[in-house]
Amino acid sequence: MNKIRRYLLTLALVTVTIVLWLWKPSLGLDITIKTGKSFKEMLGVLPPIFILLGLLEVWVPRETIIRNLGDNSGVRGIALSILLGAAAAGPLYVAFPVAVTMMRKEARFANIIIFLFSWSTLKLPLLLFEASALGWNMTLARAAVNLPGIIFMGLLVDYSIPLPEKRKLRELHMTENNL
Repeated sequence: MNKIRRYLLTLALVTVTIVLWLWKPSLGLDITIKTGKSFKEMLGVLPPIFILLGLLEVWVPRETIIRNLGDNSGVRGIALSILLGAAAAGPLYVAFPVAVTMMRKEARFANIIIFLFSWSTLKLPLLLFEASALGWNMTLARAAVNLPGIIFMGLLVDYSIPLPEKRKLRELHMTENNL
């Protein structure tokens, strides 16, 4: 029953797609083609990411993450989170498995949130594209405005989540077979 509830949204979307296929086949076909393209894109991106995450799990000791991104990492942890997020490539959905790995290695929640926000707004490829379209002044102004907001939101989320909730979330992702 718990597994059914977990996939309830997916089951609902599949049901809606089937109904659309029966009601308006052209729309059902369009949805199916777009979904297939999305899956194909994800299959091209996710396997290499999971390999890299596996290597990160094995090669980077927990102590290194705790020292550089943990609760006592301070400004160094914030700066490193911003740099890791900004240097990343790929769609945002790739960042979430990386964030889970950071959580398993006991990175500070603020640093995980800062990493995710940096990935979504400060990626170097995004900044380069934006600069070519809007100019460096606009790009740097936007990045300068976003940077304090990213840090503030990361710290706000960290302070807003009670410690027992953080522990519960960490434990959920520490189990081997949590599916």
